[in-house]
Parts: sequence; structure tokens; C-alpha cells
Amino acid sequence: MKKQGFSKSERIKRKNDFEKVYNFGTTIYSSGRKLKATYFFDKTNERGLIKAAFAVHKKAGKAVWRNRMKRLLRESFRLNKENFYESLDLSGYMLLIVFSTNTLNEKTDKKIKLAEVMPSLVEIMSKINVPEK
Repeated sequence: MKKQGFSKSERIKRKNDFEKVYNFGTTIYSSGRKLKATYFFDKTNERGLIKAAFAVHKKAGKAVWRNRMKRLLRESFRLNKENFYESLDLSGYMLLIVFSTNTLNEKTDKKIKLAEVMPSLVEIMSKINVPEK
């Protein structure tokens, strides 16, 4: 794992992993309810890895806006994941997390910037706690 990278091994790609997150995961929201995250701690993995995915609903806006939003979410996660690893003790767990927009959309936020997205994403990351063993 690179400190500042976001490699393919850190992405949720399998349908099975998405189903675990959406069926058994916990959803949390940022304080302004701009973003939400659904996460699941998988006990089957001993590596202590965080896998992330980023989703923006079609109703949020046109493809250009949605793709920009996903790029901003990825960049925010990439820049702050090192602090996230330090704050969590993931021994014996793999964290699967899907970040998505909640109230952000193209109509209300035509020109979205990284400075608007990053604080909400960092706040969500700070709310996640490892379950008791």
C-alpha cells in the first residue's frame, strides 16, 4: 500500500463485497448530510486492509458532474487514508466502505470543489469505529 496512492487492491470490485456492504453494513452521514458512507467490517481477512468504492446516483446530475464528484471523493480519500489507518486498529478485519453523495447534486452545487467535499469525507471517516472483539 502506497501512502498517497489508491491502488486496485484497495478498491471494492467484487459483486460479493458490494452485497456485503449494502446488505449488512452500517450507514453514516456527514453533519451537513452532504455525503454518506456505508461500511462493513469483514472478519475473514487478517490483513487489516481498507477497501473503498465511490458511488454517485444518476439522479444527482449529468455524467460529467457525477464523474467529477467521484474523482473528488477518491482524491479526498487518497489524501486522508494514512490518517484513517492510524486512527483504526484493523487487526483481524478488512473494512469495506462505499462513499456516496446524499444531498449533493448538480442543481444545487453546479461547480463543486475539493475543499467542499474533503471536510465531509474526513468527518465520516472519523465516525467509523472498529467493532469490539
